[in-house]
Amino acid sequence: MIQKIAVIGAGTMGHGIAETFAMYGYPTSLYEVVDAVRNSVKKTIEGELLFLAENELITKEAVPEILGRITLYSDLKEAVADADYVIEAAPEKIELKQQLFKELDEYCKKEAVFASNTSSLKLDEMAKFLSPERKKRIMVCHWYNPAHLMPIAELSAFGNMPEEIYDEVAELYAKAGKQTVKVLKDIPGLVANRIQQGIAREVFSLIEMGAASPEDIDKALKFGPAFRYATAGQLEIADMGGLDIWCTVGDNLLSVMDNRKEANPILREKVKEGKLGLKSGEGFFSYPVGESDKIKNAFNKRLIIQLKTSKNYEK
Repeated sequence: MIQKIAVIGAGTMGHGIAETFAMYGYPTSLYEVVDAVRNSVKKTIEGELLFLAENELITKEAVPEILGRITLYSDLKEAVADADYVIEAAPEKIELKQQLFKELDEYCKKEAVFASNTSSLKLDEMAKFLSPERKKRIMVCHWYNPAHLMPIAELSAFGNMPEEIYDEVAELYAKAGKQTVKVLKDIPGLVANRIQQGIAREVFSLIEMGAASPEDIDKALKFGPAFRYATAGQLEIADMGGLDIWCTVGDNLLSVMDNRKEANPILREKVKEGKLGLKSGEGFFSYPVGESDKIKNAFNKRLIIQLKTSKNYEK
């Protein structure tokens, strides 16, 4: 049974993963090599937990207990010594992950399950230096950002792992409040990111051709397709509307829609200009200086409302 968690990397994704497991009662070791990040991450997590308390997802009294379940480490061997489940959220560099898993293989008990938060690197390449037995206990467990709010987790079932080990990890994630997606093929982007990129490609294309303003394009998505996507999947929506209708509309529209195989030029131009979105103060929209935290909290509050609603949803 998985009881003790270790998370490698305390950045954007890693700290949220550790925060989530701690919220659901799991003792969690959090390893971070960069001193500045390691020394500040507890404050970051505390701020996020207090925001959850303000929005009634947890109680304010629970915050110190949750923080107390997270232990910070600068030594990898110490961080993972007694872990039952180890997930890495290190930078997306294959050589780095190969070396990391090689070290983990030396430091961890043989029963430990390894996982990567990647959605772009192949599992068998990351596991290149692991023994045949350890390769049966490694998988991809891909979270969405922000990890402590987004309820999805994509879990790999690529044929390397016995079903009972997969089921044990899936049970862990269910206990941590996640809706799991069982991914059967090791494909770039897994499932959710590929769906998201399909939508994004057409949205950026509509901007490029001047079909509508950025505000109206986002409005069309939020109050059109995404309004249904909040409670229904694409295949269910197609069944509700009639597959004959979807087939006809596909024949009429798909040939004139964007099918490029690289990022839209309008995105590349924005990046070249340093207009990166909230982090730089301007992207497709402008963000006032000094208000990034306020804007991010407003964005996360919408996610919290959706999360609360989804907990009461039954298909």
